[in-house]
Amino acid sequence: MPDLSHEEAHEIARRGTSKVAWLLVKVLMMPVLRLLFMMRATGRENIPEHGPAVIAPNHKSFWDAFFISAVTRRRIFFMGKSELFRGRRGRLLLLLGGFPVKRGESDAEAIETAKAILERGDVLALFPEGTRVSDPLSLGTPRRGAARIAIEAGAPIIPTAITGTEKRRWPLPRRVQIAFGEPVPVDDLTATPELAQALTAQTLWPTIDEDYRRLKSRPGVIAAGVAAVGLGVLVHRLRHRQ
Repeated sequence: MPDLSHEEAHEIARRGTSKVAWLLVKVLMMPVLRLLFMMRATGRENIPEHGPAVIAPNHKSFWDAFFISAVTRRRIFFMGKSELFRGRRGRLLLLLGGFPVKRGESDAEAIETAKAILERGDVLALFPEGTRVSDPLSLGTPRRGAARIAIEAGAPIIPTAITGTEKRRWPLPRRVQIAFGEPVPVDDLTATPELAQALTAQTLWPTIDEDYRRLKSRPGVIAAGVAAVGLGVLVHRLRHRQ
């Protein structure tokens, strides 16, 4: 199957793809994700039922957008590096709500597609870090792009933290946790670089960082509880052997 050009991919994304096909994939995907990743999501009520919104999560894995889409009722659209949008995989990503962005340069096509998605009233996931951050213990440096697009479109921006998607050495299953924060209104803001940067640094990213740290601490508590139960069982068996 021939590759779509950058322009063709964006034309398809702006026009919109089949919602029926997306629902079918989601129905098939959800049970698998829940089984393998013990998914837990909080704050889903913070995503508006109608109208445009920007979900702004931290970024640890290629799969982040799919996990977020799996736990939300609304369809989520997202950017992905242009190298992914080739052949059958590229067409599948378009069907699932993805669209390409060129890395390392300003991509006017991607920005226009993002705005078009919000203008038609859909939900867009934009990663403030701009790239995946492999370190499982820390976040990257946020950029102002997500906030600026949200301000220009007049779409509330929802700070979101996700954990458990980073690469690990131990096998499945693992726990994936997502926390959607309260939406930040942008109606009265002017889309300047300075204001977008201030919104990111003073409001958006501190919320994401706080929720990320909170979620990261939870698996440790769960593991401690499991260990305590296991120790109790062991002690009980030893007593009965005496």
